[in-house]
Formats: sequence, C-alpha cells, structure tokens
Amino acid sequence: MNAPTAFPDPAKPVPPYKHTPLFPLGKDETPYKKISSEGIRVEKVLGKDMLVVSREALRALSEAAFGDINHYLRPGHLKQLRAILEDGEASPNDKFVALDFLKNANIAAGGVLPMCQDTGTAIIMGKKGCNVITDGDDEAALSEGARDAYLRRNLRYSQVAPLSMYEEKNTANNMPAQCEIYAEGDDAYKFMFMAKGGGSANKSFLFQATPSVLTKDRLLAFLKEKILTLGTAACPPYHLAIVIGGTSAELCMKTVKLASARYLDALPTHGSPDGNAFRDVEMEKEIHKMTQSLGVGAQFGGKYFCHDVRVIRMPRHGASLPIGLGVSCSADRQVLGKITKDGIYLEELEHNPAQYLPQVEQSLGGEVVKIDLNQPMKDILATFSKYPIKTRVSMTGTMIVARDSAHAKLRERLEKGEPLPDYFKNHPVYYAGPAKTPEGYASGAFGPTTAGRMDSFVDQFQAAGGSMVMVAKGNRAPAVREACKKYGGFYLGSIGGAAANLAEHCIKKVEVLEYPELGMEAIWRIEVVDFPAFIIIDDKGNDFFKELNLG
Repeated sequence: MNAPTAFPDPAKPVPPYKHTPLFPLGKDETPYKKISSEGIRVEKVLGKDMLVVSREALRALSEAAFGDINHYLRPGHLKQLRAILEDGEASPNDKFVALDFLKNANIAAGGVLPMCQDTGTAIIMGKKGCNVITDGDDEAALSEGARDAYLRRNLRYSQVAPLSMYEEKNTANNMPAQCEIYAEGDDAYKFMFMAKGGGSANKSFLFQATPSVLTKDRLLAFLKEKILTLGTAACPPYHLAIVIGGTSAELCMKTVKLASARYLDALPTHGSPDGNAFRDVEMEKEIHKMTQSLGVGAQFGGKYFCHDVRVIRMPRHGASLPIGLGVSCSADRQVLGKITKDGIYLEELEHNPAQYLPQVEQSLGGEVVKIDLNQPMKDILATFSKYPIKTRVSMTGTMIVARDSAHAKLRERLEKGEPLPDYFKNHPVYYAGPAKTPEGYASGAFGPTTAGRMDSFVDQFQAAGGSMVMVAKGNRAPAVREACKKYGGFYLGSIGGAAANLAEHCIKKVEVLEYPELGMEAIWRIEVVDFPAFIIIDDKGNDFFKELNLG
C-alpha cells in the first residue's frame, strides 16, 4: 500500500521561526505616581532575581485604582473638553455640555461624589512577567480590592446575579469583577483598570463583514452608517474605536475596548508581512472629520460627537472580516498600574481639573425656559407644548425616578388590570439609578440612564396616563415619537455624564417610594431645582434626533 504517512517528515527543512507579537507596543510614556513599597521584595530563585508580590499589594493597588478612576480623569481628556470651549466652530450646545462636564469633573475631584452615577463594571487586565511570583490567587486579590473600593466609597452596586433564568438579585458589592491575567514580559506586573458603565458598554458592536468591503469608499460608507447607530445614549463626546480585522471575533472586540482606552496608542503606524496590528492614523483623521460633519455633536447637535478616533487594522482569516466598533464615554475611566522592584505605581490622573475651567463662565445653550413641576400635569404639558424641540429648559419641583426593573413591576400591575400609581401620572419620570448618598449630602451621583431601554413601555404607560413627561439621555425609537404624538407626551434629554454636578446643584431631596428591595432600581421621589434638559420629542411628533438620522 502506498498510502501517505500520517506524520510529517521531521527531516523536511523548515525556515527558523521568527516570532512577531500581534501588538508590538512602543515605549510606555505614561506618567506614574508611586503609591507604596509595601508587600514587595526581591529574592534569588535558581540564581535569578525574582520579584515577590504579596496578596495585599495586589488588593491595595486595585482598591486605589478603582477609587481614582471614579473621581479623576486623564489630563488629555480634560484638555479636549477645554478645547471645545475655545473652538469657534463648536455649537452653543457643544459648549454647554463641555462646560457642564468640566464642572462635573471639579465636583468629582473632591473625592466624595463620583463623576457618574453608573460607577461601572470593574474590569482588570494584568500582564505578569516571568520573573514575578505571587501566591497564585491574583484574581481574588484584585477583585477584593475592587470590591473594597465600591464598599468604602460612594459608588453604586450595578451587578445583578441570576438566581434563575428570569429572577435576579443585586450582589450588593458590585462583584463579580472581570479579571484577565496574561503571561507577558519579565520583571514587572503591569495592569489596566477600567470602570465600564452600561451605557458605553452597550455601544460595542461586532459586524461580520465580507472582504468585498475592503476598498476605501466602501469601507468609509459602511463605517459612517454604523457610527450613526451609536446615537447619543452613551454620553458623547466619545473616544471612538474601530477595529478592522482580527484573528477571531472575540479578539476584534477585545481590541476595540483596549483601543477606546488609548491602550494601543503606541502600536506601529504601518503593517508588515508578518501580520502585526497597526494604527491607521490617516484613516483616524478622516473618520474624525466625518463625525464632525454628522451634526450630532455633544448630545444635542453640533460638531463634537467624538473627541478623537482610533482605527486599528489587524490580520484576519482570508474568509472573514470582523469589524468592531465601540466607545469610551465622557466618564472616561481607566488607569494603568504596575508593580516593579522599585514599588507599586498608578497612573497619575488630574487632581486639579479647575485649571481647565474658563476664567469667566460663558452664557451657553441659548434661551432657557423655566418649568414649574409642582403644578398639575395638564399644565406642565401645556407649558411644554408652547416651545419647539431643541428648547433648553430648567425644571424645579418633583420628579419620580424609575428605570428598568421598576418599569417591569409597573407593567405587571397593568397586566393584572390594576392602574398605574398616581405619582406616576402626576409627575415627570426620570430614568436613573443613584449612587450611594454621602453623609451630609441630599443625593449621591444621580445622572440619567439610557432612555432606549424603556422604549417598549411608553405606549402602554401613556395610554394608562403615565410617563407623560420622560427625562433621560440618548435617542429613542420611532414608537416613542408616535406615542407622544398620540397621547400628548414629551421626552426631554438631560446631559449624560454629569451626575456629580446634578447631585451637587440640582437634586435637593431623595426618598424611596416603592420597591426598596430593588436597590438602586427602586422607585424614588426627588425634589429638583433648576434641573437642565432639552426638549427632544414633543406632543406633535417632532423629534430632534430624527433630524440627525438617529431616530
């Protein structure tokens, strides 16, 4: 029999293997601060110097990281906000939002109120050098540090555990964390810590395209269409990340997340026959210019839909073209860390954001209409009906706070033949979920959540006399526009990403009305003063975001 052997001929010559890292990053130029030297030492093992890192060192670094990123931002992000105020092409709404973000950053930097009420899922990536020794329980130590930051600070517990397919319970400590540890490098243990809010995480998209898209005109047209689907619910201006290619769908999306955090900025700017990933800087400029021309702006129309763009090109299987899209939002929360023989270090974030505020506050955002919320709902609706979409309003009075789980509870009442509670008919409903209230404060960080998640409830609730005025962030489905026209309702857009500012200046009283067992998703009553928003959808069927092809 002349059947071929099942094994290759070991004598057949092959060229020497030359390894090319997929992500060949350049020098780390990050400014670091030393936070401790405790819990690390160097010992000789088999004649080599080995860095021994204690469990407590890992825990302490993680706690410090998640404390910092909920209160402080990178200087580069703050400079970009200030640049909006100085740009003559920026719209008044762009400038109004940017100024609000700078005020918010100053409040958050006080270390009491976090910058956003959604204090995020704790995500940790570690790269452990071959000469680093730990006790092997690294994931638990790092997760414990994250948990301790959420327990000890005024942060929100957003994680829910499945008890069954349909029953869930808040874990009451923001665990579990997402922790990934890789073997890479030699004498250091390096980290990236990220607090990823639900709004920006939900704007992560994978498209399984075909190689036919790989011409300049087709690819740009494809990306423009997909970028518009991001909408404004994740609090722009965004740090936009686009990845073209990838050896797998999951690696494509992992690269999107890293690129949005500017973790891959030191990649080379050209490819090679060996298949390394690279940044396409020219395409970044082209797409950034495209985003400025869309008219979406910083939430309410203008130029600044994005602060910047990262485009990463990766190798791919010849039959596949994964394309990933994602953002880091205005709560741009990530920080690098490292442990070396010299100590434990954390990236230096900006502790003095006041330097980025203008000397004299500008008058931004156009005319402001005062709205008294302590009048009957029919009078509130009549007042809103006098003004067109895009009108900026300032509201004072009572609002009801309810989001996903509370809406589900109220829908159960309707489906049982029960009416909506009077408070849901008599007051505007604010889609939100607060962070913990600090001692001596009326409210914790309390910004709006994404409106779109409540779209399916609106027609049913308005037909029952509720949800007549809704306040949240982001664009909505056509069904909401149709319901508002049919029942005479309104949707107002509040500034997403400025939760500390709202808590400090606008929210004067907070109390639980119903469902305290839902934690931050309970139904609350709040008293507000000069609460800012814009009319997005009116009772005539007009929709600001529809004009921008987002509706």
